[in-house]
Amino acid sequence: MTLSSGDKLPDATLLKLGEKGPEAVDLKSLTAGRKVVIFAVPGAYTPTCSAAHVPSFIRTKAQFDAAGVDEIICVSVNDPFVMKAWGEATGATEAGITMLADAESAFTKAIGLDFDAPPAGLLARSKRYAMAVEDGTVTVLHVEESPGTCEVTAGESLLAAM
Repeated sequence: MTLSSGDKLPDATLLKLGEKGPEAVDLKSLTAGRKVVIFAVPGAYTPTCSAAHVPSFIRTKAQFDAAGVDEIICVSVNDPFVMKAWGEATGATEAGITMLADAESAFTKAIGLDFDAPPAGLLARSKRYAMAVEDGTVTVLHVEESPGTCEVTAGESLLAAM
């Protein structure tokens, strides 16, 4: 089943790299009583993700803050070491965007937004999406038709829909 607006997020544990190594992040606790934006990319360091998707949320961070969003979270099916390095390389970390790894693709598969592109070396990856979540419930969900496109999932598009 694919996630839709109005659905509760499933229980999931993502990873971030802390001072002592990988740390579990419980998504239910992270979203409880909060307004958050979650956007996902097919892969860290991939062209559209690095050149368009992450920069769109860096550009719009102040506008999301003004709209009452408590946190912007980027999720990718990568390990937490890669997500930390990519956040630093793109400026996302400095901008205040939280970079979380779905290392086993468990969350991505649970919400039905996984895909495979073997010719590109992408297996069990996340479709490109952006969602607004309030207290664990999806209020807006945009999913791109093509993983190489960043239009409806750009920060500006999600902000306009909220």
